[in-house]
Amino acid sequence: MSAQPAASAPEKPEFAAAGRRVIGEEAEALAALAGRLGDDFGAACRTLLACRGRVVCTGMGKSGHIARKIAATLASTGTPAFFMHPGEASHGDLGMVTERDVVLALSYSGESDEILTIAPALKRLGVPLITMTGRPTSSMAELADVHLDVSVPSEACPHNLAPTTSTTACLALGDALAVAVLEARGFTPEDFARSHPAGALGRRLLLTIRDIMHAGDDVPRVRAEASIAEALVVMSRGRLGMTAVVDADARLVGVFTDGDLRRALDNPSLDVRNDAVSTVMGRKPKTIAPDELATAAVHAMEEHKVNALVVVDDERRVVGALNFIDLLNARVV
Repeated sequence: MSAQPAASAPEKPEFAAAGRRVIGEEAEALAALAGRLGDDFGAACRTLLACRGRVVCTGMGKSGHIARKIAATLASTGTPAFFMHPGEASHGDLGMVTERDVVLALSYSGESDEILTIAPALKRLGVPLITMTGRPTSSMAELADVHLDVSVPSEACPHNLAPTTSTTACLALGDALAVAVLEARGFTPEDFARSHPAGALGRRLLLTIRDIMHAGDDVPRVRAEASIAEALVVMSRGRLGMTAVVDADARLVGVFTDGDLRRALDNPSLDVRNDAVSTVMGRKPKTIAPDELATAAVHAMEEHKVNALVVVDDERRVVGALNFIDLLNARVV
């Protein structure tokens, strides 16, 4: 029996082209959504700002996943919020909602049975209802105190079935609400840090220069009249790659670094043992205040292309020092 010829391999799909198409369609939908924001969006923001309880986010299916993410974003940016499953709400979880709360309900069709089931109870409770739907004439839109239109021309799915563009629009609008309210509250990085105490984010937002700097006798420093050799000894003991140079009142007047030492050694006219460190020190040292965030030191080092900073108080007295290794050890970078 003769062998059958092998079937030809299917053509390689254009994955990148499909990806670009999806992202392009969603980007166009987001641009159109931004153009529609107006009075309703402002009313929704004012409702969230006026909330004296929590924002209860709810939705079924993919809308539920987006509602859960919006709740998390609101909670982490100064607006207490949580997710409530609408199906469970009609079986007891509705008891979590109080008259001080606001409900944010998501459904692209605007006809989610689970949400429509609990809507009368929310109305009786007097809870403001904000809805996000793709149909301004839907049942949920008509029941809402504030309706936000998240309609999109079509889903990015080639069959126009899988929630893709519509869920992206809801997520973006949720972010827009959270950030607009955040700005109106005057929410600061320090406020943000209080809800993110753990992990890398918490370290970046909570650690100050004072927490990680070398202080006291651990700060390498010499008087301006000290010799280059004396400054070298102090710098070596300090292991920061530099030493602060101070005047009689302990105020910073310069800094002597490894680079300054190399340049001094290359200068045959200098007497390392006898010449004062003030003749070779840098006279514009980069400094930072002790109460600034440690992340500010990262930015300063990157901007000025230095590996160490002197920490000074308001009167320019040296109170500490740190280098890039200290930031690495603190896991700020």
